Amino acid sequence: MKLSVNGHEAFAATGGRDFDASLPAVVFLHGAGFDQSAWALHSRWFAHHGYAVLAPDLPGHGRSVGPALRSIAEMAEWTVALLSAAGAEKAHLIGHSMGSLIALDAAARHSQRVSALSLIGTAAAMTVGPDLLRAAEDNDQAAIDMVSIWGLGFRAELGGSQAPGLWMHGGAQSTLQRGQPGVLFSDLAACNAYQDALASAARITVPTTLVLGERDMMTPAKAGKALATAMPHSRTVILQGAGHMMMTEQPDAVLAAIKP
Repeated sequence: MKLSVNGHEAFAATGGRDFDASLPAVVFLHGAGFDQSAWALHSRWFAHHGYAVLAPDLPGHGRSVGPALRSIAEMAEWTVALLSAAGAEKAHLIGHSMGSLIALDAAARHSQRVSALSLIGTAAAMTVGPDLLRAAEDNDQAAIDMVSIWGLGFRAELGGSQAPGLWMHGGAQSTLQRGQPGVLFSDLAACNAYQDALASAARITVPTTLVLGERDMMTPAKAGKALATAMPHSRTVILQGAGHMMMTEQPDAVLAAIKP
């Protein structure tokens, strides 16, 4: 599905069903350097169970036109503009990693446009190491290697994908390699600079679920728990053995955690 958002063409997958704004809406927000393909399995379940689905490529990612947005706040405002472009009044925002910060910030800024939150691989502070930032700024393959290796849990690196025929490590690398030069750095820098997670969390009034990986090396579970403390009415689900890329490592467990 193609939409015009803030004057640029944006692409959003709809889970295999036409988007129907009269249905409850769900928006899936991907992580740094990735695109809507990260949500292929989960967006399809929602689309075939009575929901209107938007899994967008953020600007500069995948098939969406325009420069990559440089801050979490800009991405949050873009997400609300996406809802308006699609004719949706409000939506359940589901975000992974960088996408979780976007969803959180959007809900804090525009509470009337958000019905629920699911924050996957999230943290109170999403600090990015200087070596990774430097490699990403140089468009060095080492940045992709670091994200791929640190992003997957131990068992995932050994294989055993729950989706037959998929290679989790290779799939992550392929997606990151397709990205435009500078996009991964822009995303990682935005995550590193975002300091408003706890303040935003304190303003959340909608039902919220945090899904954390026990063996997540990029957003450790303890950092997600710190965010959860700012949202007394949230619930936290810990996926045993999971790394950061939970949607591919444990897709069924993620779905069980985020579906109504």
